Amino acid sequence: MKKAFIQLHVAVLLAGLTGVLGRLISLNAGLLVWYRLLLTVPSLWLLALLRRQSVRIGRRDLWRIFGIGGIAALHWVTFYGSIKYSNVSVALLCFSSIGFFTALFEPLIMRHRVDKVELLLGLLVIVGILLIFQVDPHYKTGIIVGLVSALLGSLFPVLNKRILRRVSSENVTLYELTGGFLVLSVLMPLYLYLFPATSLVPGWEDWVWLLVLSWACTVLAFNLSMSALQKISAFTVNLSYNLEPVYGILLAFLLFREDKYLGSGFYVGFCLILLSIVLQTVRLWRRRSPRASASI
Repeated sequence: MKKAFIQLHVAVLLAGLTGVLGRLISLNAGLLVWYRLLLTVPSLWLLALLRRQSVRIGRRDLWRIFGIGGIAALHWVTFYGSIKYSNVSVALLCFSSIGFFTALFEPLIMRHRVDKVELLLGLLVIVGILLIFQVDPHYKTGIIVGLVSALLGSLFPVLNKRILRRVSSENVTLYELTGGFLVLSVLMPLYLYLFPATSLVPGWEDWVWLLVLSWACTVLAFNLSMSALQKISAFTVNLSYNLEPVYGILLAFLLFREDKYLGSGFYVGFCLILLSIVLQTVRLWRRRSPRASASI
């Protein structure tokens, strides 16, 4: 159990590191994601073959997963675009608004009632982001792009719910990233026309960070999460991933000293978002408390 918790939090920390790497890599957002998938997808297929993993899925599910993978790829592009237009900390705070968009879209897609408490907690995050928007208007473009990223990021987990009833999480990840790579490859000429790049090929430093991003923050993080799930419930894993933006912001403060360039509005907004995460965590934990001892 102790080993599983260590694996889980290393995975969450690696997920938080993706924002830092997005700043270190000099490529524009679209090329960054394309190269990330170029390195990640073959690695996952190789692991699947080495494990003798059954990768057969139905054709109908295949096309749906490819479509969801395209949404996931665009989520990554806009996330890194938010970093390029603002900084890691602001982009990660915008990422936290996924809960608000999920509270809106999940009832529509899954056809159930809106959870008013989740909606209110999500609105608390939006208020925090608006405070940053008003106090630091030079982050305007980064915040707008970050909110688009959060909107896209709220869609693919909800769309995955029905597919995960029929297809294993390993195969969903494998085919979604493959689909994301194919969709992004088709869109790349248009993207480069709209957002011209100074260089299409990464330098040697970019290759190093791309390898870390692909193999450590994607492949390794996924495998650590899967290993942790063998001992820890999915509920606890999902709660732990609430710490991803917190870890990422702390890393950005430590490595880039972004705290020096952020005004008081950022910290007020950050506290509101952190309060929302804590309240949601406590709420979910109490809801699960009768089964806590059996499911942790």
